[in-house]
Amino acid sequence: MSTIVHWKGQDLAGVALAALVGGGAFVFRELAIVPRATVGICAASAAPGWCVPRSWVLQWQYLGLFGWVALAAGLAAFFSGSRILAGLAVGLGIAAVVNYNGTEGVVGAALGLVAWLSLLTGRPGWVSKP
Repeated sequence: MSTIVHWKGQDLAGVALAALVGGGAFVFRELAIVPRATVGICAASAAPGWCVPRSWVLQWQYLGLFGWVALAAGLAAFFSGSRILAGLAVGLGIAAVVNYNGTEGVVGAALGLVAWLSLLTGRPGWVSKP
């Protein structure tokens, strides 16, 4: 049984959004958080400007907010049937996993992916928009 996939411009925007959010989180983590030298650089009295978003990312990671935001986006995509929200949920799920908030992040990404695939294939589910 073959299924016809109906790509729209929103799907390409969703793929781009998922790649930018997930890839951006990965690159930022590798460049600003992982190197041990950044701890000393950001602890200095005249810390560079990128230390502020670094501290925000570490605080969000500690509180688990990356995972909860990804889960909320996944639920919103699943129940609303929005392709853009589905792409955002996948990207935020990747960002959550990169920042060690994997449990909620994977569930959010999975909900976004299920919503996205049901919209692409036209299969019934919670989403009802064609």
